[in-house]
Amino acid sequence: MVCMFENSVKPLDLKYLTEFSKEIAVEGLRKEYNGFTAVDSLSFEIKKGEIFGIVGPNGAGKTTTLKMLSGLITPTGGSIKIQGMDIKKDARKIKQKLGFLPEESPLYEGMTANDYLMFFAQVYGLEKKTASMRISGILNALRLDAAGKKIGEMSKGMQRKVAIARALINDPEYLILDEMTSGLDPTTSRYLVDFVSGLRNQGKTIVFSAHNLYQVESLCDRVLIMNRGKEIACGTLAEIKKMCGGIEYSIEFNVDEEPDFEAVRNNGNFIARTNNIDEFNRITGWVAKHNGRIMDIRTTETSLEEIFIKLMG
Repeated sequence: MVCMFENSVKPLDLKYLTEFSKEIAVEGLRKEYNGFTAVDSLSFEIKKGEIFGIVGPNGAGKTTTLKMLSGLITPTGGSIKIQGMDIKKDARKIKQKLGFLPEESPLYEGMTANDYLMFFAQVYGLEKKTASMRISGILNALRLDAAGKKIGEMSKGMQRKVAIARALINDPEYLILDEMTSGLDPTTSRYLVDFVSGLRNQGKTIVFSAHNLYQVESLCDRVLIMNRGKEIACGTLAEIKKMCGGIEYSIEFNVDEEPDFEAVRNNGNFIARTNNIDEFNRITGWVAKHNGRIMDIRTTETSLEEIFIKLMG
């Protein structure tokens, strides 16, 4: 299947969205390590202002792909272009526009969150007054009350919020997140998912990987499913579900005659199931023709998790 904070963020400009609809273009991306191919000929595009998810089992090449997108490692082959700039030639310019959150993000545990974020703000060349306003805005948005507390004394959830704040300190146009909620409790995970969803409304383009497929399904505009470095499927959730899943129709009915199609008995009624809309119409038509009564009709959409398990075999 082919894949076809405060003070400085402005509302998404729809004209800009149209002109730069393909903000990130990946073509034939490849990464090898001593003869092992971690990423094999990936090609996809990411549009301005969308959330693009990358999923796959352990070892699929997700983290390697994200690191190449962020400019941390150099591709063996292929190209990555962001706003038309090649990441091999214009890595410095591109990194100014990026925020990256690795899955494992060591922090300076002897520093407070404010001092830590101020240090990285100055690395990006922000003036102290601007940096202070931005730090305050981000910490408030993340609901991180860490006044005077050293990072090493914080919970894992609080530390993850500090790492996210660091990725946002330069007010990036593009945010790359690797397993954002890994190891966090459900409440913190839910809040961070909602927080990232809100960033899209600020016009940010977000690429992230996750093992939690419910989060992917609730957040993403489009999804890339990988396995062993290769693309398995890519597109909107609706496109992937149409290709790999679909809708199951369940019809419960009561009739005196034995159906001429597959159906199971249930408390004196029959239940028939089908994924085919024409077959659905034939079943309901047969019931009406034989003076039966339809008791219940249900539709169930295949989840991303079910599709993922199916594709992974």
